Amino acid sequence: MSSSKRLFFITGEASGDMHAANLVRALKIEDSNLEIEAWGGDRLIQEGVTVRKHIKELAFMGFWEVVKNLKTILNNFKKCKEDILRFQPDVLVLVDYPGFNLRMAKWAKANKIRVFYYISPQIWAWNQKRVHEINRNVEEVFCILPFEKDFYRKWGREVHYLGHPLLDEVERFKNQKKSDATLQLKKPVLAVLPGSRKQELDRKLSIMLAAAKEFEDYEVVIACAPNIDMAYFERFKNDKFHFIQGKTYEILKLASLSIVTSGTATLETALFRVPQVVCYRSSFASYWIARMLIKIKFISLVNLILDREAVEELIQQKCTSKEIVKALNKIAAGENRDIMFKNYDELIHLLGEKGASERVAKAMIERI
Repeated sequence: MSSSKRLFFITGEASGDMHAANLVRALKIEDSNLEIEAWGGDRLIQEGVTVRKHIKELAFMGFWEVVKNLKTILNNFKKCKEDILRFQPDVLVLVDYPGFNLRMAKWAKANKIRVFYYISPQIWAWNQKRVHEINRNVEEVFCILPFEKDFYRKWGREVHYLGHPLLDEVERFKNQKKSDATLQLKKPVLAVLPGSRKQELDRKLSIMLAAAKEFEDYEVVIACAPNIDMAYFERFKNDKFHFIQGKTYEILKLASLSIVTSGTATLETALFRVPQVVCYRSSFASYWIARMLIKIKFISLVNLILDREAVEELIQQKCTSKEIVKALNKIAAGENRDIMFKNYDELIHLLGEKGASERVAKAMIERI
């Protein structure tokens, strides 16, 4: 009978899939006999993980969108529980995706399944009392933002902060020797990172592109997420825009300026040291509810980690093409650009040393 340990990962979005895949790679170095299944995406599949449900079927954004898709979400809970019970993992590893994963943690605890949380949910942003759920249901918490350790300590919980895995992901890419023939462009690049959810694209992409069009001296390159069908972008096409799928880092490596949707992309853009303007726009209902509940000063990870507005955030009514153009012009050249680079340097220092995935893998294996 095999003595190998079994892990079941649950991720719900592209960034979680990426971080989970890097962790799996490091875990297999620590213990080559691990058996791993997941709800995840292409990156986990590339690491040899059996993915039972793909993330492209899971991403629902905003309160109203969740309500509209409630039947699908409830079916997902049922199917996920079935997959876990069939696999009988030694540990359930939850990766971010709190709306789904906090409920799965409670269920797993009730079914005597050990639970590790990698990439803590952003409970510091709203409804902080959810920390009690984590204390009850989660055995080990691994955070990726430096200020989260102090946040949890205030609630009587010790967690692990072992660095941010994006440092390694970006470094790995920068060390690749190959250059991308599809991105041989003659002018400086203005990168547009519109997000990986269709709801985000519907609300913001036309606004972002209207702003980008004003920058005649730049090639405008739109980073299209792998989970969005390229047919979606047909209506926006013109001679000025380059729509390129699944090559965000290649685009950021070349970019001199960027328009970025709030989320992980703001941090990735900073690690490539590209000056950025951050945009956020949701449905009126979702935004109104969020305003009532959310207790943070900023929406971009760059500003949250630095605890000040180092990059400009254009939220809801302020997210217009005119405001984006104004903000981009401020950082296109001169002193404001230099200040942003200094902020980025401070951010990178705060994130700590590279090698986060390896350190988390070692800590997990010790505890398993």
